[in-house]
Amino acid sequence: MPHSVTPESTPTDDSSRTVSQVDTVKPDPETQDVAMEDALTPPETDKPKVKLEDIFDDEDSDEEFPSSAPIATSQDAFSQPPPIQITSQSSFSDSNVMRAFYQRLFPFRPLFQWLNHSATPSNDFAHREFAFTLPNDAYLRYQAFPTADLLRKRCIEMLPSRFEIGPVYSANPQDRKSLKNTLKKANAFRPLMKELVFDIDMTDYDDIRTCCTGASICLKCWSFITMAIKTIDIALREDFGFRHILWVYSGRRGAHAWVCDKRARQMDDQKRRSVASYLELLKGGDQSGKKVNARRPLHPHLERSLAILKEHFQTSILAEQDPWVTEEKAAHLLNLIPDPTLRSALQKKWDSAPSRPSANKWSDIDALAKSGALSKTPKELLEAKQDIILEYTYPRLDAEVSKKLNHLLKSPFVVHPGTGRVCVPIDTRNVEEFDPLGVPTVTQLLQEIDDWRGEEGEKKMQDWEKTSLKPYVDYFRRFVAALVEEEKPTLKREREKGVDAMEF
Repeated sequence: MPHSVTPESTPTDDSSRTVSQVDTVKPDPETQDVAMEDALTPPETDKPKVKLEDIFDDEDSDEEFPSSAPIATSQDAFSQPPPIQITSQSSFSDSNVMRAFYQRLFPFRPLFQWLNHSATPSNDFAHREFAFTLPNDAYLRYQAFPTADLLRKRCIEMLPSRFEIGPVYSANPQDRKSLKNTLKKANAFRPLMKELVFDIDMTDYDDIRTCCTGASICLKCWSFITMAIKTIDIALREDFGFRHILWVYSGRRGAHAWVCDKRARQMDDQKRRSVASYLELLKGGDQSGKKVNARRPLHPHLERSLAILKEHFQTSILAEQDPWVTEEKAAHLLNLIPDPTLRSALQKKWDSAPSRPSANKWSDIDALAKSGALSKTPKELLEAKQDIILEYTYPRLDAEVSKKLNHLLKSPFVVHPGTGRVCVPIDTRNVEEFDPLGVPTVTQLLQEIDDWRGEEGEKKMQDWEKTSLKPYVDYFRRFVAALVEEEKPTLKREREKGVDAMEF
């Protein structure tokens, strides 16, 4: 997956970055980053004085998403604007569209509580790195915000086409230059913790999917992502004991997993590499093109995965993808059969019917083996078939994303710059029902707000509640509430020991 920022004319799904990567597409990225950061950071005297007690009201009076009703008395530039008219011709990259999205729809408060692990501000959020991709394609690193309100204000000011989330650092990321220039504090600025993340991209399946290629997807090939989510999610829960795993649609052709348990957040790079290696199965391939050479007896994780994936192999692979219908693809299948006698018999049969469907070709393997065209043991053939099933169904992870603490990953609920779709959470309880093509676009959501007609006397609703984004925000809020609730005992113990929640 490419990691450079690209213009919208050639959009990519470059959803993850590392600290070592170029900060912007402009020449001399470090100079550009510093200049842009200095230009966009207001002087200390201009920063608004924020009372923390005024930001976090009770849930019943949450005004994070203000109503679209005009507010005649307010002249604040960041108060709720009048409704904008969205039509089928409106572009999701339009500045008015993105401004309305950040003002009315983006769930800043749940995002804050998710990353902060508490409703009370702490360094878990204040020292977290955010990276903005600006409308001119500049990439602005090391942004940090003490509160959700200030993050929201900056998004409305700068209108990033998207933003990414990095680790929590030992100090405010915006102070990194002064800290690095101090010899006594050479290690004062370093990443401390971040969610364990995983990235699955459909382009990694291009050699086996037959319905689409590149950035294109359909419901047939989306089943590869469904298989991956089911396989990885259960492994993380049953084999590692993680509980708080957030799966998020990338907005175009993939999915991201955020493992949010404190134990996962505190993993160093070595532990992250170990987990990624545990879940990684497919390799580059030997001379025959074979990408799976699983050891026998199969590891319990692979046994469980095989049980999950067998059903998908019959429906999604054989019936829908039909991966071996061509002579070239059939030749690859033959190379995966270790028995030379059986290979010869299959070759002869398929030469006589070159367009034979893949499901029939798969059945031919057992039929000819039973007829005597087998020089090796049935056990060897069974193991070869298991490896083939895994090669065509097992998750293909971008493992490098998971191995480094300092990787950046696209935030949930941002708008994908290439499709306009919102990067919404995926409910793993109904993962097979998730339709990526049915995920709302930003222009669709704003149109739904304008089209909404409430009944007289009805309770005041926030704008996101009037749209098809509501079930996704509701799911995210429940996920965050469960995470915060589990973290409360730890936070209480730290306070009893006299650990400050936040430094000012």
